[in-house]
Amino acid sequence: MANTSNESRALSEEELQELVAASDAGARAPDGAVGTLMAVIAIVWSVFQVVLASPISNYVLPGDVVNNSRQLHLAFAIFLAFLAYPAFKSSPRHYVPITDWIMAGLGAFIALYGFIFYQKIVDSGGLADDTDKWFALVGLVLLFEAARRALGPAMAIIATIFLAYVFFGSSAWVPDVIRWKGASLQKAMSHMWITSEGVFGIALGVSTKFVFLFVLFGALLDKAGAGNYFIKMAFGALGHLKGGPAKAAVVGSAATGLISGSSIANVVTTGTFTIPLMKRVGFTSEKAGAVEVASSVNGQIMPPVMGAAAFLMVEYVGISYVEVITHAFLPAAISYIALVYIVHLEAVKSNMPTLGDRVVSMGRTIGGMAAFFVGFALLCYGVQYPVRWITSLFPDGSEIILASLVFAAYLALLWFAAQVPDLEPDDPNAEEVELPVVAEIYKAGLYYLLPIIVLVYFLMIEQKSPGLSAFWATALLFVILLTQRPLKSIFRGENNTVNAFKDGIVDLVQGLIDGARNMIGIGLATATAGVIVGTVTLTGVGQVMADLVEFLSGGNLIMMLVMVGLLSLVLGMGLPTTANYIVVSSLMAGVVVELGAQSGLIVPLIAVHLFVFYFGIMADVTPPVGLASFAAAAVSGGDAIKTGFAAFFYSLRTIALPFVFIFNTDLLLIDVTWAQGILVFVIASIAILVFTAGTMGWFVTKNRIYESVVLILISFILFRPDFVVNRIQPPYQAVEPAQFEEALAGAQVGKEFRIVVSGPDFDTGDTTETTLVVPVDGEGSGAERLEKTGLLLLEEDGAVKMDEPTFSSPFAQNLSSFDFYGDDPVMIKSIKAPAEQMAKELVFIPALLLLALVAFIQRGRASKSGDVV
Repeated sequence: MANTSNESRALSEEELQELVAASDAGARAPDGAVGTLMAVIAIVWSVFQVVLASPISNYVLPGDVVNNSRQLHLAFAIFLAFLAYPAFKSSPRHYVPITDWIMAGLGAFIALYGFIFYQKIVDSGGLADDTDKWFALVGLVLLFEAARRALGPAMAIIATIFLAYVFFGSSAWVPDVIRWKGASLQKAMSHMWITSEGVFGIALGVSTKFVFLFVLFGALLDKAGAGNYFIKMAFGALGHLKGGPAKAAVVGSAATGLISGSSIANVVTTGTFTIPLMKRVGFTSEKAGAVEVASSVNGQIMPPVMGAAAFLMVEYVGISYVEVITHAFLPAAISYIALVYIVHLEAVKSNMPTLGDRVVSMGRTIGGMAAFFVGFALLCYGVQYPVRWITSLFPDGSEIILASLVFAAYLALLWFAAQVPDLEPDDPNAEEVELPVVAEIYKAGLYYLLPIIVLVYFLMIEQKSPGLSAFWATALLFVILLTQRPLKSIFRGENNTVNAFKDGIVDLVQGLIDGARNMIGIGLATATAGVIVGTVTLTGVGQVMADLVEFLSGGNLIMMLVMVGLLSLVLGMGLPTTANYIVVSSLMAGVVVELGAQSGLIVPLIAVHLFVFYFGIMADVTPPVGLASFAAAAVSGGDAIKTGFAAFFYSLRTIALPFVFIFNTDLLLIDVTWAQGILVFVIASIAILVFTAGTMGWFVTKNRIYESVVLILISFILFRPDFVVNRIQPPYQAVEPAQFEEALAGAQVGKEFRIVVSGPDFDTGDTTETTLVVPVDGEGSGAERLEKTGLLLLEEDGAVKMDEPTFSSPFAQNLSSFDFYGDDPVMIKSIKAPAEQMAKELVFIPALLLLALVAFIQRGRASKSGDVV
């Protein structure tokens, strides 16, 4: 057990809920009319967002309301922020001071300024006039103050620094490398507040259209009882294993992460039950808290919600939502697999006891869980066939029929649930811990899966917009919350149906309130981050950052990625994950792609955005300000800093994975077939487990140092088989630029050429380089294939010059920074044609044989010492 002298007092349940509220929903809860007013405003906000996402929004809401929904969204967030979040720790909690009322009203009014004075702004050409600029400036000050209260001082400070750069970037004390011409107050305020380039930009639009509905969906699902159901199912499946409470914490947090966008709420929700049980079987307070932190924070990388980042990536990367979550799925899945293995090794190393008296094999447990997830996935996928059959038979009335069938399924599952008692939260501190029996409790909450199936079906099969998909899933939750209690009462033959219906109304209302209050911080984060994004677009500091990073990294891609990761970590110490992602991706995503191309590595934009995001989620872990670590320490009574460092160590795989998928995009399932995808999943799972064994110092038994080194080397080979193959057989061979057309003619369809283009930069005139990936597309002669690329080449004296590509060319954007009309020509510097290589998968064979050898050696040593896993 932990040394109790180093432990702080564990907080009570009431204190923990206050901690979550202070972080996520606001610590102030006034009584009487003011509390009622805050609740009503929160309900109105939720209802407005639901109607806005509905198919009938254009019929129910005026057009100017729909067009200015971002302003309304921010007005609600600012107004509630000043009412719900006290200015200081010493500020009153049970009433709202008059100053906060004034700031709330004024902030909401200025947020609606573009909506109220829409015609005036249109008449002035969409730009701010002398009056507008002062309102905009006051609006920014109030926005920063609201963000300071809800998100902490770092967000407001960073936004203020960027805004100061807009005004004073031309000053002599600003270093030459980042100096710019500066902007007037009127121009800056117009850009930041009146146009859609700043506060009311893409990030706030995503918060308005998508994020709110998913946060509300999670709040309603939790209010319905799904959170407790998921936790009990996880404990029933895993609690009896060695280190079972920790394994159940990981799985339960993963499930809770699907419905909670907050890692802090996740820590407290699952941690109040899991952490005491982890301590009971031998985890120290710090390690118990760290397991909960690592698993809760990872909830943000697990599709389909991923906090708010999945929806932001849709806008920033320009790909569909389905593609985003497809690319994000595998790294998230293997990250959780590794975390389960980490806690297993911790339990084995300390020979921890098991809970309860049931004996169930690990194989049966894993097999049962795998069967459930595969079955659930097949169910979500298979629903499309009867749906298509019904829509083809009844094209006019199919919606009513399908809705009736969903409701019938709900009634059947609810009747099934009524046959067993409702699930009550267990007491982790009870003298005797009785683990739930999955076969007995699974009936109680199967109907919770219906809204998730509806959500996944509309997202993945119908491929509707995330907002519309979440609307239909949320609409079903409305029905569930209103009817589950009274219908269970009827099915059980009880006589309290009316009271049960009233309780259902209370649950729905409270869910609407919780959803709105949980959105305050996210709305303010996306709006404030818009100031930073607006600064990038107004000043062009993004190109300056590219030059600065290139200079500091010496053009080395690995060093550049390390710098980007460190920047994300540093910013993450004070910014919430969503804001951190917006800021760093705005500053650095383009830089990584551009400098990667100059280094000859073509990095897909989605890979860069996921790289930034993975480092951004460490915000809630990294000491000294990892909020989730503090929350876990408050539950466990352990030291917050030690908990943070332990959680950081457990999260090493979350830091290593981004570097892997930057160089091996197979992990993101980019351009892979189904068969290849399955192989990648299997090998990546083995690789992450081997990496975990190497870093934890334990495989079959305790590692010797050289064995840990070998295990890490094996994991690297499994993750990067191309690295080995490329050393044996180079993937490309040099081709003279003048022979490009001839080489194109002889290349196989699907192969790729690497072309290094060199020429003067349009802005600076300096010579710059970039690498183009030219795929061989379709049959035809070399000239015909070249024409399809849109590249215009001219051979002179053995050199190949390049003219500006056609507008429709896929390379027009890549080459837009070159000056094709200057004195110095843009030229093809070198060409690499694809060379024959052996299949990189062959490298897996010696790597797995080496792994088997290490396991054989360790098993022999373990059998002699009696040290068995």
